[in-house]
Amino acid sequence: MRIESIRIKNFRVFQDITIREIPPFCVIVGANGTGKSTLFQVFGFLKDCLTYNVGAAIQSRGGFNELISRGRETENMEIELQFRMEISKAERLVTYFLEITNQDGKPQVAREILRYKRGSAGSPYHFLDFSFGKGKAVVNEDDFNKTDEELTKEQQELDKADILAIKGLGQFQKFKAANAFRQLIENWYVSDFHINLARGSKDAAGYADHLSITGDNLQLVANRIFSEHNEIFNRVIDLMKMRVPGVSTIEPEPTKDGRLLLKFQDGSFKDPFIDKYVSDGTIKMFAYLLLLYDPSPHPLLCVEEPENQLYPRLLWELAEEFRAYANRGGQVFVSTHSPDFLNAVRLEEVFWLVKKSGFSKVMRAKEDSQLAAYMSEGDQMGYLWEHGFFEGADPR
Repeated sequence: MRIESIRIKNFRVFQDITIREIPPFCVIVGANGTGKSTLFQVFGFLKDCLTYNVGAAIQSRGGFNELISRGRETENMEIELQFRMEISKAERLVTYFLEITNQDGKPQVAREILRYKRGSAGSPYHFLDFSFGKGKAVVNEDDFNKTDEELTKEQQELDKADILAIKGLGQFQKFKAANAFRQLIENWYVSDFHINLARGSKDAAGYADHLSITGDNLQLVANRIFSEHNEIFNRVIDLMKMRVPGVSTIEPEPTKDGRLLLKFQDGSFKDPFIDKYVSDGTIKMFAYLLLLYDPSPHPLLCVEEPENQLYPRLLWELAEEFRAYANRGGQVFVSTHSPDFLNAVRLEEVFWLVKKSGFSKVMRAKEDSQLAAYMSEGDQMGYLWEHGFFEGADPR
């Protein structure tokens, strides 16, 4: 799956924005308060809507009036994604549209649509179309011997009006588009990494399938990859050796009380260090590499300000790792304030946010003739960012 465009209406600082032709590796910059975190919150919000329900996702973010754009409290919130994904053995451009209203103080799904073209011609067909918990869904969408008019639609009703149809119907294989999209959203990764949570010994019986969004199961994930995918673990160690001076090996080690800790070996010393005594940057780089070389990679990664705790020289290499992950089939969104990170980024990969009259709009680096000209002459993106060449982005 790759998201090609996203439209957001009445979601905090985004009164109405559209980001088109999104690259596999997408970097977002902007002054504080312009909406970089908000953009990532949209992905987390959709995932929480699916995991729980719309009401719970909104309530955990302070309620509808905290999410809706200021002055738009009587209007509805809209999110629309266009993405490419494989359905019935063919890659298709799919559109997912979600409209949320606040009716009598209760968030409800006013409209939810999933549509795509079955063939090369014609208009996109609505395979799922719901409003306030009721609607229709196609059950034989992969029967390509039938015309659109001959497809079978089933009338469906959800338990509540704040439940996504892709959650209810997506559990069933006969609703193929809903099922595929549901599984993709469930596997999105929106990072909220905390160094303090990543350190220390952890109960060995915890969740180890993927790195958690906070990184608090780092030891368990390392142990699983070390035990089950040793060639991948060795690749991560080789990368750590190249990027962190002194690191010669890292091993998960069980303790007598049934817990796991990480031991880092510095080639200059005989005895290894436990992660309690290892630098923040070393821990963070190791966590990112485990995430990026996960044997079952996420279709979408969102990472805010990866430069924190990392030595500037490592940021170029980290950007290359993010791009390589995207080239292997995932998609990566990164927000940053770091000129060093931006120096490793290409013109077509960068968008920036500008706030005017209380709301943000999106600009694209490759559409700015001055930036494009400077880059073609050999300038670096970070230098241009640092010296104020991104129009409207300097908070001064």
